[in-house]
Amino acid sequence: CEKGGEWEKASQLFRLMVLNEVQSNAITFNAAISACDKGCEWERALELFGAMAQSRVEADMITFNAVISSCEKDGQWEKALQLFNVMAKNDVSFSTIICNAMISACAKGGEWETSMQLVVVMRRSKVEFDTITFNAAISACEKAGEWKMALQLFSMATELKVETNAITSNALISACGKGGKWEKALGLFSIMTHDRVQANTITISSAISACEKSGVWKQALMLLGVTASIQIEP
Repeated sequence: CEKGGEWEKASQLFRLMVLNEVQSNAITFNAAISACDKGCEWERALELFGAMAQSRVEADMITFNAVISSCEKDGQWEKALQLFNVMAKNDVSFSTIICNAMISACAKGGEWETSMQLVVVMRRSKVEFDTITFNAAISACEKAGEWKMALQLFSMATELKVETNAITSNALISACGKGGKWEKALGLFSIMTHDRVQANTITISSAISACEKSGVWKQALMLLGVTASIQIEP
């Protein structure tokens, strides 16, 4: 049921186990919580997490992966952060997946500073960074207009040799546009085309918006001309 994403059936089976006093373990709880995650049922996932504690079943990395992911998908960043703190208190090892979900949840909640703190925690704990990590963190900065921090994260990704993509570049260009830094936005667009990162309509819109906000219409027209000479993904 969990692999099929049928969270309701998985939940019913779990209830039957409880009613029939069948012993539950971490594997059982993890499967039920994972099913709730796939079904975007974060409240039910939290209920099961609470039931684990009541049953004195120890939560592990898989448990936290699923329940934090469930909260992240619904934008419940505060709940996700509480779970992350419980995880730290219980000395459960952090994973890239958990940290990425946390950063993404905070980004959705407009909590860019918390996202940056999580990046620091990842580095201190020697958790591996990937493309999703930087995309989520840069997106958090973009939403808050924190273009300097977004560029620092981009430099960090380059330093760690983490591959970036169009999502990364789009967030960076948008962040610079919001900060009135049209030159940097166009510089990033240039780097993007030089590195053969596939531009899309969001890329062009973000770059033109950056020029529009700063009143540099000639550069905006130049970008429109450039789009005619390069292949743009929809």
